[in-house]
Amino acid sequence: MESILRNIPLFRELDEQEFGKILQIAIPHTYQRKANVFMEGEKRTAVFFIQEGIIKIYKTDINGNEQIVNFLKKGDMFPHVGFFDQSPYPATAEVVETAELIAIPIQLFEQTLLEVPSIAIKVMRVLGSKILELQHKLQAFSVHDVNYRIISILLRIAHEHGKQNGNVIQIDIPLTHQEFANMVGSTRETVNRLFNQLKKEEIIAINRKRITILDVEALEAFLE
Repeated sequence: MESILRNIPLFRELDEQEFGKILQIAIPHTYQRKANVFMEGEKRTAVFFIQEGIIKIYKTDINGNEQIVNFLKKGDMFPHVGFFDQSPYPATAEVVETAELIAIPIQLFEQTLLEVPSIAIKVMRVLGSKILELQHKLQAFSVHDVNYRIISILLRIAHEHGKQNGNVIQIDIPLTHQEFANMVGSTRETVNRLFNQLKKEEIIAINRKRITILDVEALEAFLE
């Protein structure tokens, strides 16, 4: 638990005494596959950090359809602004693989900041840098066409969650074409068309539960 939290950017600037205060309020939890860590709209009570496993973050539209926001892995925290926002959880967090999580209750974290103000200063400094980084990424992402966005998402998931063997990466996270479309703000037909092109060129292979990138370099070339 200590090694995971120590590598979280939010806590990297803390000295040993400050970090010890964070460890005192951290609580380990185990969640089984398909379990919900929290549901969209529930009262926000804690922020979570992943020791092991994969977490799917998704929102539900007015028709009850899932819109995947992200897949999170070991070392990630969620929700990202959870310590400083009193609104309900903005999305649902579902366990894709059995997960070992660390929870830090928001109320205890706020109490710790009042007791040790230096932690608050260092945490806010890191959050400010993170906001600027996300703004730059969003600006760069928004200027590209939909094919670029789809391939960017596919490569990100591959590099974060795939199993690589040479130039081949296997992604064992089940994702439908509609879910890909929702992630980039496009249509299922657009995703189908692009994926069919990539399959025809033998860059990817797809079955019901797996996407395999057969030629990573060729896929990355689409982004150049």
